[in-house]
Amino acid sequence: MFHKEGQKIIITTFFLVVAAVLAAQYYIDVEWVRMAVQIAALLVLIAILQFFRNPKRLVTPNFDEILAPVDGKVVVIEEVDEPEYFKEKRKQVSIFMSPTNVHVTRYPASGTVTYSKYHPGKYLVAWHPKSSTENERTTIILHTPKFGEIGYRQIAGAMARRIVNYAEEGEQVTQGEDAGFIKFGSRVDLLLPLDCDITVELNQKVVGARTCIASVRPLDD
Repeated sequence: MFHKEGQKIIITTFFLVVAAVLAAQYYIDVEWVRMAVQIAALLVLIAILQFFRNPKRLVTPNFDEILAPVDGKVVVIEEVDEPEYFKEKRKQVSIFMSPTNVHVTRYPASGTVTYSKYHPGKYLVAWHPKSSTENERTTIILHTPKFGEIGYRQIAGAMARRIVNYAEEGEQVTQGEDAGFIKFGSRVDLLLPLDCDITVELNQKVVGARTCIASVRPLDD
């Protein structure tokens, strides 16, 4: 299954690849050159299909857990001063997505969207420390039953040029549902309360709507 955000690119690429394969067949006489062009064209199509894949992941919502919003690798776990919305310290967990990862963004928790804002910006590499505040990005805040307000931020990387965000203020959303898409390399920051327990480690690979990122701290802690 492929994400709807890739539909036009997939169709356009398919016809271009078909044209390239046929053109090579009719106009290139040297067999190995013809084969190389045709194989290269098919590899481009496969890469596009792979990038826009959208595997179905059924989730039973769990109010005690924050799930990974995307596939990728944990590159940051730290306390930060969050200046845009919370204006206080938050635990930040950042997940970097390479071009080979699934790039669907999924809601990390069930709740109500209380804030959703797009910011134009730069295209620093996604692991750059300033990418969270200077790159093209969206900030989304969810009010959840157990964690209170949590945030996540879609951040465009050096290759990404379009962030798709479906979250609308006032909307009720469900953990694991499709929340958007970031095209061609990117990062997502989670902004969590200080009193939650982080359940992942640096450099750990996570799976969107599968891996638990944080849980509610037990009352006796």
